[in-house]
Amino acid sequence: MICHACLIAAISLAAPAAAQQALDLPPPPPPRPLQLPGAPPIVDPHAGMDHGEMDHGAPAPNIPPPAQAFEGPLHAADAIWGVEQMARARAQSRVHHGAMTTGMILLERLEARLSRGHDAYLWDAQGWYGGDIDRFVLKSEGKGEVDGRIEDADVQALWSRAIGPFFDLQAGVKLDFEPQTRSHFALGVRGLAPYMWHVDGAIYLSDRGDVTTKAKAEYDQKITQSLILQPRVELELAAQDIPERGVGAGLVKAEAGLRLRYEIIREFAPYVGVEYEAKLGETADIARALGEDSDGLALVLGLRAWF
Repeated sequence: MICHACLIAAISLAAPAAAQQALDLPPPPPPRPLQLPGAPPIVDPHAGMDHGEMDHGAPAPNIPPPAQAFEGPLHAADAIWGVEQMARARAQSRVHHGAMTTGMILLERLEARLSRGHDAYLWDAQGWYGGDIDRFVLKSEGKGEVDGRIEDADVQALWSRAIGPFFDLQAGVKLDFEPQTRSHFALGVRGLAPYMWHVDGAIYLSDRGDVTTKAKAEYDQKITQSLILQPRVELELAAQDIPERGVGAGLVKAEAGLRLRYEIIREFAPYVGVEYEAKLGETADIARALGEDSDGLALVLGLRAWF
């Protein structure tokens, strides 16, 4: 009995709506306001208005704000809450909207390179501390033989300044520890180029007047949320011969690699890949004259981590 009553009530409620939809009737008028006994009659404020004359589709006029809008004080709330209190509030707002300082340490590459008769290791790390606009950056890069001999090692201390939404200008000093101790002035840019390529390039002026430059670019292609394929290229040039380092003027060296990493967590990702390295131009001629290989292909096993 109860179920029959519920069914009858549901049909009675749905019938008007179904009939209206079937007959394509206009929606019912809105309910009229309740008129209380003894109260003055309710007058519709829109009664008598011809809404057909109103052009609701016309665009808003493109006119500047009135001059009176700029005549008030710069911080009108100071008159209500006080100058000192509002100054503190604005300073706190800037802290939470871009002025806060943060830091990060990134171990971009810590890898072993396995090639025919020339096994080596390499590190490429950087850290920074500061805000969105200005920050201090510390970089270090180097490589060596598995037997323990370090071939190249350097440290850079840089001031970084944002010059746009995607690029930073960096300037500072670079100190080479190997193959010879040498200091440089460094000036470069780093950032995010079109098509999501991460680029980093700098020019160096040494304390002996040598001018060199290095540029690199890499791209992270996500295969899954955790599996990432990264192509990477690097190019070095020199403006003059540097005989004590076996470097000739012009193109010095090029590297091209492909690394596949798996992010166990975002901060920890082992990888495997291949890397081709070639000395170019006069630098390659010098290497061959010394009985060294001018190019080579290596299998790389490494780790990328940050915190």
